[in-house]
Formats: sequence, C-alpha cells, structure tokens
Amino acid sequence: MYQIEKMNQKLLAPQIEQELMNYILQEPVGIGEKIPNEYELAQRFGVGRSTIREAVKSLATKGILEVRRGSGTYVVSTSGAENDPLGLEKFTDKYKLALELFEVRLMLEPEIAALASEYASPEEKEELKRLCDKTEELYLAGKDHTKMDVEFHTCIARCSRNRVVEQLLPIIQTAVATFVNLTHRKLMEETIQTHRAVQEAIDKGDSVGARCAMIMHLTYNRQMLIKMKEEIIRKGNERDPENDGASQS
Repeated sequence: MYQIEKMNQKLLAPQIEQELMNYILQEPVGIGEKIPNEYELAQRFGVGRSTIREAVKSLATKGILEVRRGSGTYVVSTSGAENDPLGLEKFTDKYKLALELFEVRLMLEPEIAALASEYASPEEKEELKRLCDKTEELYLAGKDHTKMDVEFHTCIARCSRNRVVEQLLPIIQTAVATFVNLTHRKLMEETIQTHRAVQEAIDKGDSVGARCAMIMHLTYNRQMLIKMKEEIIRKGNERDPENDGASQS
C-alpha cells in the first residue's frame, strides 16, 4: 500500500501531481475507481485544497483522471504515467526540469523551425495555421490550450522532414506540456504573437525569420520561468522563521 508522508506546504502543484500519481499506482486505485475527495487528499498530502485541485486538473488534462460533476473524480487511465519515455517523472523540482528542457529546446527548435520553412508542404502550412489559430482561440477564451500547443510544436517538427527529429518529439512535447502546466496563462500575449510569427515565417519559406521567431518564443518562456522560480524562493525565505532567525543572529 502506498505510504503517504506529510509534505511541506511550499511544495508546488506539479510535485503533488506526481505524488497523487504515485498514490494511484501504488495503492493501487484501479481504472473506474474513485479517488478520495479534495478534503481527504489535502489531509493526506498536507497541502491546501487549491493545490490538490490544480494537480487533479492537470491529471485530468493528461487523461488520467475524469471529474464527474456531483459524483467525484475517477481514474480512467494509468498509461500516461507508465509511458514516460524520457524518465523525467522522477524529477520533483519541475521548475528546474522545465529550465533544463528549455536548454535542450533552444538547441533544437530554432533549427527545426528553419528546416520546416524549407520543407513544409502547402497542406502542412495550412495545418500549422489551423493549429496556431486554434491555440490562440482557446487561449483567448480562457480554455485549456495545452493539447493544441503541443500539436503546434509537433507539426513544426514533422515539417522539418528529419527522421531523427521525429524520434526527439517526446522531448519537445514534454517540454511544452511542462511549461504550460507551470505557467498557465501568464504569457498569453507573448505566446500568441510569437506562435504567429513562427507560423507566418514558415508559411513564407523564411528560414531566418522562423529561426529568430522561435528563439524569441523560447526566450520569453524561459524568462517567465526564471521569474516565477525566483518569486517562489523569495516568498519561501520570507515565510521561513529559521531564515529570519538566522538573519538576526
């Protein structure tokens, strides 16, 4: 049976999400069975109900859980956790993981976008525009745009016509989903603008423009992650009485 330890209140929703996934697998909670309610989970993990809510929402987005109004939350799949080709679920500091993924993305995606501008067919360019439009539509409507965002970047990678890039898709897909889950809607305007810049450059066959637009897109995202991580550290230090005591000694 899964052993639950009380957790520090500073833990973020992504970390609780992983603990909840571990609980589902190790308890185990079978497909079709209901997990405990928000209050019970908050007590088990020693965090607030809002943190539990975010973790459940993320697992629902990934197709692991299903929230049924008036009934509860049920396990509908466990394949998402079992299919972790990169082995990244073991990393609990999701901000550090996201930044390391960005380092890899900066090595790859600008050149992938440049290749896509050279090799994308008219049909693929049309599909890329559709995905860009749909991501923007969902973003502006306040709806979950994660799936469309992942598909947008996946489409660009496939347009590169590079078979090795096809094998690297899990890195890009995981990186996009990790970033969206951490930041939610904090970079809506920048994301919409840079997505459009990448899409339009590829449509025009402008390899330099596609490369530069992708660099700008990733740079905006990386800067936001750094800012959020620094803010969490600052707030954590302000709330830590031991740090206060150390500073007075």
